Amino acid sequence: MTGDRLKPATVAARAAGAHEPASGGVVPGISVATTYLRGEDYALLRPDNIYGRDQNDTVRQAEEVLRALEGASASLLFPSGMAAVAALFRQVPTGGRIVIQSGIYWGVTAWARAFCTRRGITLDEVDAADAGTLGSACTKPADLVWIEVPSNPWLKSVDVAGASKAAARAGAILAVDATSASPILLRPLELGADLVMHSATKVMNGHSDVLAGVLSVRDADSAIWQAVARDRHDAGAIIGPFEAWLLMRGLRTLPLRIERMCRTALTLAQSLDQHDAVEAVLYPGLPSHGGHDIAKSQMQRGFGYLMSVLVRGGHADAARVASKLQLFGRATSLGGVESLVEHRHVIEPETGIPENLLRLSIGIEDEADLWADLAQALA
Repeated sequence: MTGDRLKPATVAARAAGAHEPASGGVVPGISVATTYLRGEDYALLRPDNIYGRDQNDTVRQAEEVLRALEGASASLLFPSGMAAVAALFRQVPTGGRIVIQSGIYWGVTAWARAFCTRRGITLDEVDAADAGTLGSACTKPADLVWIEVPSNPWLKSVDVAGASKAAARAGAILAVDATSASPILLRPLELGADLVMHSATKVMNGHSDVLAGVLSVRDADSAIWQAVARDRHDAGAIIGPFEAWLLMRGLRTLPLRIERMCRTALTLAQSLDQHDAVEAVLYPGLPSHGGHDIAKSQMQRGFGYLMSVLVRGGHADAARVASKLQLFGRATSLGGVESLVEHRHVIEPETGIPENLLRLSIGIEDEADLWADLAQALA
C-alpha cells in the first residue's frame, strides 16, 4: 500500500516507511555528510546528492512523513517556523499586497509589518474569521492571503474553503498556519489552500527539544513552490539532520498525543467554563464559541489542545492563578507532552492582549491531575 492511501496513524507510526537500508534496522539512521563523492568519471555516485545544504537523506525522510500526513504534493523543512514564513513572504514582489489575519501569532505579525514596510508592500490586517470582512479585503488584487487556524491566542476559526475562494477572487495564494491544529486535525490543502505552514517546534515534534518549520504545497509544480525551494537553497535556511531525525521520532506518536491532548482539553475547557473564577474560555470545542460550527466542520478529529482562559478580575488575579499552578509549567510555546501556562500580557503587552488572559497548552498528563491543579489555583 502506498503512503497516501494509509491513515495518518499508520503513516506516523511507520515514519512513512523510513528505515535503515544498510543494516536493515526498523529505525532510520542519521546521515550527517555535508558533501558527496563522485566516481572516476566524475559522475555523482548519487545524482540527487551533491551538497548537504538541502540534500540530506534524513531531512528528506522527515519531509516525506510530513508530506504524507499533510496530503501534500511536496514538503520542505526549515530551521524554524519563522524561517518557513519568511521564505514564503519573500516571494511577494516589491509593491505587492498581502492580506493577513489579525490577532494571530505575534511573531508573524511583527515580522510581516517590518518586512512589508522595508519592501513597500501593502499589508492589510483583517478579521479573517468574519467571512464578510475577508471577502471585502479580497475585492482588490493581492499576492498572498495568510490565515491561522485556530488562531493563537484568540482561538478563532476561519473557514478555509471560504478563504480559498476569496483569495482566488483576489488572484492571491492562500497560505494557512495550522500549527495549533496539526495535520491530524486539519488538512488545509484538501479545503483549497495552496500552502500550509507549521511550526514543527510545537506539537509535530511534541517534546520541546527541536526547532523546526515546514511548508507543504498542493501543487509542487507551481511557480510559488519552485521559488520557495530556490529561496531555501540559496539562502541556506536548512534544518540539521539530527533535528530532522528527532522530529521524525516525535511524529511517530503524533496521532496518539493529539487524541489524548484533545480529549483532555475539551473536558478541562468544559469545567473551566463553569467555574466561578473564570470570565470566559476561548476554545473552539465549546458550543458557545463563535467559531464552533466552522471548527466542527473542519476539525473532525478534535478541537485542539490549546485554549485561552480569561480569569475573572485583572492582571493581578491572572498572575496569582499562574503562580499557584504546580503541574503547568510557566513557559512560552505549546504542543509539548507537558502542559504549559503563559500569562500573555506579560509577554506581549503591546498587542492588546487582555491582562487577565492565560493561554493553556494541554499536555498528556492525567486529566484528573490537571483539573485538580487548575481548581486549586483558581480557588
